[in-house]
Amino acid sequence: QVQLVESGGGLVQPGGSLRLSCVVRKSIFAAIYGMGWYRQAPGNQRELVARISSTGSTNYVDSVKGRFTISRDNANNTVHLQMNSLKPEDTAVYYCNSRVGVQTYWGQGTQVTVSS
Repeated sequence: QVQLVESGGGLVQPGGSLRLSCVVRKSIFAAIYGMGWYRQAPGNQRELVARISSTGSTNYVDSVKGRFTISRDNANNTVHLQMNSLKPEDTAVYYCNSRVGVQTYWGQGTQVTVSS
């Protein structure tokens, strides 16, 4: 049994900041490998925003480089996405994603809206 619980979304003005968090709750004995954040805006495909491997390597979509930072807290099975200098183009539903054991799981999504 694995559940990804997201928090931190909301409404923010352009140039503002938000911090998303995702906790992996599990009752099975399985390791957590890569963790990441995806987003999906209306009419668009879901895209990878940022990911972090089990060893701490990170990668980002070009549009967020220099503005977003992904991190993980392995002791608490948590991944964070610090989002700074937010733009209206960042508006989307953000989904947490993680490989746990041999399976990949998704959070239900949290809305991020950047608007004046």
